[in-house]
Order: sequence, then structure tokens, then C-alpha cells
Amino acid sequence: MKYNFDQVISRKNSNSVKFDMCEQIFGKADVLPLWVADMDFATPEFIRKAVIKRAEHEVYGYTFRSDGFSDSIINWMKKRHEWEIEKDWISFSPGIVPALNFAVKAYSKPGDSIIIQPPVYFPFFTAVEDHNRKILHNQLVEKDGRFYIDFEDFEKKAMDASMFLFCHPHNPAGRVWEKEELTRLVNICRKNKVMIISDEIHSDLMLNGHKHIPLLSIEGAKEISISLFAPSKTFNLAGLSTSFTVCSNAGIRKMFEKQINQLHLGMGNIFGAVALEAAYTKGEDWLEALLVYLNENQKFLQKFIQTKISAVKVIKAEATYLIWLDFRKLKMDDKELKEFIINKAGIGFNDGPMFGPGGSGFQRINIALPRKKLEEALLKLEEAINNYL
Repeated sequence: MKYNFDQVISRKNSNSVKFDMCEQIFGKADVLPLWVADMDFATPEFIRKAVIKRAEHEVYGYTFRSDGFSDSIINWMKKRHEWEIEKDWISFSPGIVPALNFAVKAYSKPGDSIIIQPPVYFPFFTAVEDHNRKILHNQLVEKDGRFYIDFEDFEKKAMDASMFLFCHPHNPAGRVWEKEELTRLVNICRKNKVMIISDEIHSDLMLNGHKHIPLLSIEGAKEISISLFAPSKTFNLAGLSTSFTVCSNAGIRKMFEKQINQLHLGMGNIFGAVALEAAYTKGEDWLEALLVYLNENQKFLQKFIQTKISAVKVIKAEATYLIWLDFRKLKMDDKELKEFIINKAGIGFNDGPMFGPGGSGFQRINIALPRKKLEEALLKLEEAINNYL
């Protein structure tokens, strides 16, 4: 293998949120952490070399993003998603979660209602509530291990909403939304003058042959939408706080940029820009190898659980390296399940209820780690459940 995803890298004592904050998060330090969404694989060498080269310069002064920053994004979108964008459409953000908050402030006002689709990435909730907006839940519906949008309910909620925070592809359900679904969402939102904020951070992490369709490529979406992207999940760069938005509507784009400029957050940092450009310029071969490994990890997870832990159900992910696990057959309440996973299995997952309605009885597992460590976690889970049953 050209890239060694089996290499086990110690991340302890590196100020890693995933590894060094276990005691604060789980109440004990000795858990195997498979929770927060970064990978336990090495950040690609071509990115590290680019950052090191820049770091060797003697001065880390005020900076700006070169043409290579936007050019690399434009070329990446065309190659990976068959989507042609323009330089003027791109705006910087220090992260996806900050961008969600900026967007809520830019495109809604206190007291407005905003649609989200739980169970969903938990910062969606705080992005609404922290700014005195109201949440409208359009809960996803599970059918035969796959999650779907309740369009009848969405249409009703859209009549009272000013905005829709869209997780595309969906975390933690792992859904890759299809063109028909996207078109229907856009049409409903256009009819009701609902602004769409499309979080597409996982769009490069397509599994099992699925294809991401950028929301802004859907007819009519440009009039009411802004999309959020970052290389952080794809290339393990979360610590560099560098993301971007894409918006072809100049008026919408300027409203977002105003939020960034008012807080003087537009400069970013030297190393984030360097890393993004290296990732999108040189990263396609590495990403293809990563996707093969993640697909195999998901297959390994599914086979292990189906054959050895039949009380647990895997929701097969179509994208992302985050898998939604259904523990409801164990008939534990959420507090019991959380304590069982931590104290009996010795594993750190993301607790289902934090993803909102529909999360009860579920846990989210991160499979972006060497397979031997994934197997170690599953063996611990198997032993704990066998002892319980």
C-alpha cells in the first residue's frame, strides 16, 4: 500500500481533544476514544511538507490568501464533483461551525424559526438557540436501516421558517441526498422564501460508490443558498481552522462576509491556507486510497457486529466515516446505555441523545482509525454485551 493507514500513531499528550480530554468528556481517562470527528491517520505527507516549508520562513506576519487558494478549490470542485464555480463565489471562514453561526446571524433575526433535521450534528442546535432563534424539528424517518426526509412535515414547517440548516451529506445518518430529494427541498424553500445553509463538509467522503451533488448545482438553489466546505474532515486538518463558503448570489455572499468582517476574522492563518492549497492540489490520489480503507473498515464493522453482536444494528453509511449504531434491542435507557459503553466496554462513542430527537438508543462511532484499533474496540464491546446478556 502506498499510504499506510494501518499505522498506529500515539496522539496522547499532543493536546488532542479526542485522546487528551477523555477524563473531562467521559469521566475516566482509560477509554478507547472513537468519538470526535477527526481521523487517527497521519495527515498526508505532502500537506505536512508544505506547512513545514512555510514554517521555515523566519517571519509569521500578517498574511493574505494567494490566488492558489481559490484556484485549488475551483479545480477540486470541478474534478471531484463535476461542478464549475468562480473565484468570486468563494469566501473564507475560520470553520464550519462558526460559519453556521455567522449564517444564522446574517440571514435571520431573533425570534425567527429555523428548520433542522434531527438526529443531526449537535452544533446545529446551538447555532439556532444561542442567537435566540427557534428550532423547528423536521425529524428524519428511518425505514429498513436508511433515513429519509419527511417531506409532508417539511412543507408544513417551511411555512413558518425563515431558514433551513441542511446537513448534506447527513451526519450521523450517513445519507447521501439524491437529486430528486434536493430538488424537492429547493422548490419548497423557494416557494416559502426559506434560506438554505448547506453544510457540505463531508462531501468528499463518499462511500460505496455514492456521488455527492452540490446543492448549488440544483436549479433554483443559487437564489436562496450558501454552501459550507472545508478540507478538514477529508485530510485531517481540523486543528488549522480553515474553511470556506461558496455562494454565487452576490447579495447573499456580502451578507455573510459582513459578519466575518465585523468580527475581524477574515485573515485566517498562514498554515491553514497553505494546507488547504496543498490538499486540493495534490490530494486526489491519497483520498482515493483513504476511501478504499474506510469502505473496508465499514465492511469489517458490519460483518463483526452482524456475526458477533447481533443485538446491535449498523446503519450503513453512504458517506462520512461516522457510523450510527442502534442499541435499542438492549432495552437500556439512555443514561444506562451511556454508562454501559463507557464503564463496561471502556469505549468513548458520541452519545445518541446529543443529536436530538431520534437519537435515543443510538451511539455514533468514528471508524477513521487503523483496523486493528477498530477491532480492539469491537472486541471490548462484544465482551461487555455478552456479559450483560
